[in-house]
Amino acid sequence: MKENNNISRRNFLRTASLASLGLMVAGCASDGGKEQSAASAPRRKGAMTYRVNHNTGDTVSVLGFGFMRLPSVNGRAAANDDSPLDQEEINRMVDEAIANGVNYFDTSPAYCRGLSEAALGEALKRHPRDKVFIATKLSNFDPSQHSHEESVAMFNRSLQYLQTDYIDYYLLHVVGSGSFKGLHDRFLDNGMMDFCKEQRAKGTIRNLGFSYHGDVDCFLDFLERHDRGEVHWDFVQIQLNYVNWEHPAEPSDRNITAEFLYNELAKRDIPVVIMEPLLGGALAKVPKPVAAKMAQRRPEESVASWAFRFAAQPKVLTVLSGMTYMDHLRDNLATYSPLEPVTAEDHEFLMRCATEIVENKSVPCTSCAYCMPCPYGIDIPATFRHYNTALNDDLVLDGRDPRYAEARRQFLQGYDKAVDPLRQADMCIGCGKCVSHCPQGIKIPAELARINDYVQGRRNKIS
Repeated sequence: MKENNNISRRNFLRTASLASLGLMVAGCASDGGKEQSAASAPRRKGAMTYRVNHNTGDTVSVLGFGFMRLPSVNGRAAANDDSPLDQEEINRMVDEAIANGVNYFDTSPAYCRGLSEAALGEALKRHPRDKVFIATKLSNFDPSQHSHEESVAMFNRSLQYLQTDYIDYYLLHVVGSGSFKGLHDRFLDNGMMDFCKEQRAKGTIRNLGFSYHGDVDCFLDFLERHDRGEVHWDFVQIQLNYVNWEHPAEPSDRNITAEFLYNELAKRDIPVVIMEPLLGGALAKVPKPVAAKMAQRRPEESVASWAFRFAAQPKVLTVLSGMTYMDHLRDNLATYSPLEPVTAEDHEFLMRCATEIVENKSVPCTSCAYCMPCPYGIDIPATFRHYNTALNDDLVLDGRDPRYAEARRQFLQGYDKAVDPLRQADMCIGCGKCVSHCPQGIKIPAELARINDYVQGRRNKIS
């Protein structure tokens, strides 16, 4: 089947008032892995694009709502903030998403300081349960959670917080972190793999999968278990964006790219769920020269829309977006209502953009905050975020550049505003406790030292 591509961004905006009334077409389930067609189900202009999970027949919105970066009451993203969640705003965003066709909601016991699942449960209890798909995870990272009893307790708490008696999409979370020891401690030796398979047989779990970060041998091991019939993966979640398509998220001799991961799943016909389509927000604010080229090619669309369109590869079931603000949601709705797939020319263009971005020397941080809390109080995600933003805004210059004085002022003022001076990079002692927790494999102390050297040079007016 074909996607409905007969609508421009301008036409979508003309029909946005219909979306606000909740007028949408859900589409009909059809042959496995294919998308809804204008021919098979009449659709209003501006309707969400759907894809079908051939394992269950689920008709899933190609845009999934990730509950990792929710708004707090002070307006910041709760992943990096200690304020309470803004439940009223979360409810409004969920209502807006559902009214415009979004039906896949992803959370975890680890998100938003452990508050995400309950927030999603509160937001969704006002909607029919059978109209949405809930995804959550076995996020038993801490050794104290590795036992069978503690892991089962985490699963049961998820049901309680989400106010449901079944999970549509359940993931073994962060497969690959800690290499094979992590796999055995968290999922195999404690019997949790078998437990999850039993829950799927009972219907408490409808789809069983895993999310991959880290050691590719663990990824391949889990796929080989699928090949041997030891476990059937109904879906797998991977990081995919146009930068990581050809440039590994975690540099290694084996050059493991998003293209490699995607193709391994595609050849097994395993539905793919995408995380980090914006690389932690970095692809929503790319370097100015790249942004200018994107605007020239598609002047009516946002920079972020390029990344979201790319992420929706043919075998992708849904693309998760951690949407903190209503304008994030509305921009993403426009991109996927309906989806206009990237062309071969778009693909080549984005590969050139990716190379330019990689050469920009930004830190590949996605602001997941798994490195937090730092024992010395450093706000690691905020430090990396400010540095990357300054790079993209062309504020990281040397003293020979005629713009240096103004760029220096903006960089330092912005740094002190974005990161508490007592939580900046100069507080790092290089203990390295954060490194093993980073899904991107970032050498965090080295990157903090590099940023601190730059900052101190600017404070001392050294070029």
